[in-house]
Amino acid sequence: MALPKDFGFGEDETMLQDTARRFFADNLQTEKLHKLVAENHEPEVASACHWQKEMWEQMVELGWAMIAVPENAGGIGMPAVAAVALAEEIGRVCLPSPMMQVMSATYVLAACAAERVQGAMDDIVGGKVIGLAITNKAGSWEHSETDITASEEAGLTLNGTAWYVQDARKLNTFVVKARSNAGIGLYLVPADAEGVSIHPDSIIDLSRDQAHVSFENVKISSSQIMAPAGEGEMALAKAEPALLCLVTADIVGAAEWQLQTTVEYANTRIQFDKPIGFFQAVKHPLVDMMIMIDEAKSLLYTAACAIDHEAESALNYARMAKAVASDAAEYCSNKSIQLHGGIGFTWESFMHLYFKRQKHNQQLLGDGFYHRAKLADALIGPVVVC
Repeated sequence: MALPKDFGFGEDETMLQDTARRFFADNLQTEKLHKLVAENHEPEVASACHWQKEMWEQMVELGWAMIAVPENAGGIGMPAVAAVALAEEIGRVCLPSPMMQVMSATYVLAACAAERVQGAMDDIVGGKVIGLAITNKAGSWEHSETDITASEEAGLTLNGTAWYVQDARKLNTFVVKARSNAGIGLYLVPADAEGVSIHPDSIIDLSRDQAHVSFENVKISSSQIMAPAGEGEMALAKAEPALLCLVTADIVGAAEWQLQTTVEYANTRIQFDKPIGFFQAVKHPLVDMMIMIDEAKSLLYTAACAIDHEAESALNYARMAKAVASDAAEYCSNKSIQLHGGIGFTWESFMHLYFKRQKHNQQLLGDGFYHRAKLADALIGPVVVC
């Protein structure tokens, strides 16, 4: 099936993106963000979870939490390009919020049987903060890999640990991946359930929190089974392109902020009686930043559009987008700091907030090397060493 014109990006998607941009301009100026997440500059400061719950409630009222919820489940059911457009604006303002986790969990739940997940979808529409706990200690979220076991010896119970859980302390509920003899299943577990413990991690990204979440004899009822054992892998595989696209969109939005802010500085900082943007040593890296962002953005919207119109190619497109965006995240972060000169590396400069978010995004769900290797396996087959 051919992809639609403009990636299927129509009036509704444009309105959503414009609304998000105005909302963040009114409610989360960069100065306010810096004060919220970076007020304490001490290097030994404990891991924190900074966010504004009232802003989350406003976003829920705007309907953003239900963008990816299918219409037949009570949501808006907008195409993936809409979710990506919102994620791009979230990255542009370095938003401390669980919105990305909620959208990711929504795509995973939407890939499960509708009758099983309706209650969870209702919760998301109502503003409950649900996120994913699907990664093992080695950092793999591959569909069959998990450190959590599901046992049915004395009723269904979960034991083990989910690692690198994003925005864990903001979540009300986890979608947990666990393995039993019958295969991988997905289970909905409240954060305050007996046997659940959240252990915060120390990460460089000040706009997020991360944790590893342990499950000790956590009892699971039939209503908490989102995908029975043996069906979880299929749901995760179906949702994977969307998960990659959301992270990629965050990278693109943050990189656009880095480029715009650095261009503005280059036009106002005077050296040798001229703005530093006059000099080729500054112009050329800025152009390179722009080209890398445009390439990543083009691949991103191709992948997001393919989720709805060319599903068989969506994962490869999403891998291409994440690989290029991860490289752009590194380059744009380094150059934005460097071209801000003596103030770029200071705590008072807002550059470090985006640098740290981008370094986290670069590794999240795999960097460029990882996804190029996966693409090579998919397109030309595994390399055989003789």
